[in-house]
Amino acid sequence: MIFVTGGSGLIGSFVLHQLHARGLAIRALYRGAVPPAGAPAGIDWVQGDLADTLLLAQALTPEVTHVLHCAGLVSYAPQDEDALLQVNVEGTAAIVDACLHRPGIRLGYVSSVAALGEPALPDGGPATPLPQVITEDATWDLGASHSAYATSKYLAELEVWRGVMEGLSAVIVNPTIVLGPGDWSRSSTRLIRYAAEEHRFYTQSQLNFVDVRDVAAHLLALTLDLPQLPPARYILNGEAQPLGDFLASVARALGRRPPSVAVPHWAAELIWRLEHVRAVLTGARPLITRDTARAGRQPLLYSAQKARQATGLIFRPLAETIAWLAQEVKTNRTASPTVIS
Repeated sequence: MIFVTGGSGLIGSFVLHQLHARGLAIRALYRGAVPPAGAPAGIDWVQGDLADTLLLAQALTPEVTHVLHCAGLVSYAPQDEDALLQVNVEGTAAIVDACLHRPGIRLGYVSSVAALGEPALPDGGPATPLPQVITEDATWDLGASHSAYATSKYLAELEVWRGVMEGLSAVIVNPTIVLGPGDWSRSSTRLIRYAAEEHRFYTQSQLNFVDVRDVAAHLLALTLDLPQLPPARYILNGEAQPLGDFLASVARALGRRPPSVAVPHWAAELIWRLEHVRAVLTGARPLITRDTARAGRQPLLYSAQKARQATGLIFRPLAETIAWLAQEVKTNRTASPTVIS
């Protein structure tokens, strides 16, 4: 039996479907009042929270052989700093502890490339023109400024490595921006909504993207199919592309007007500061933060060579993913009522 956390999230939902397609027994944790709609039939649902250590211990019965920890919070809003630590760090620590009480369990943890850190930019300064290749060997700079989200994922990884030191068998996957159909108000899917709503502006940045189906496939391959692999992290990335090109491709696929105005770096620096003041005065969430304004300003290319060599799987081209997302939007009008009229 496979125990999955975060089954209602973007990655977790696709993990459940791929496990079901393999005919495996599944137990999944959910927090809502009812299990998420659209999930495969036959799942043994467990209602509760990652913070409930007794519940986790009870869920990891002797027949559970693998745990796929997909639950996590993605946010760059200052108001969520405490929640990021609670969900991402304390939640992962609780999962690790529960696994350690069941010798023989193998853990697959969904982290993020944010946990790798990235080269520092001068405050508001220009980026170097050539992309820097980032691998799993990247080290966390303790003296650098990191977002609360990146810090929470780094600290969560430390909890996994603590478990490894205590005898836990585990692998970590570090996906880039994960693309897939889902709640348009959450994490990466907001980029699709932004293009669909025909906004005019975009920042001059380069981002890395990966298809959610590829993330799920690699997680299962590395955790379930390759038990001989030693504890390690694996970057999952499909393709890097300038944000303006990406938004334009999504907009055209949806039959929408693509953004046309590139926001210079100095303007982005001004906007996030104004948004910060507005958020402090009103208590509202900022539309743009320092971290999102500067995301991708330094061109980075995350190498997924290690994952490809280990699994033998390929990553879908970005154009194929965008076409799939556009078709999902057109055939599922409930995905976002503001997009398809």
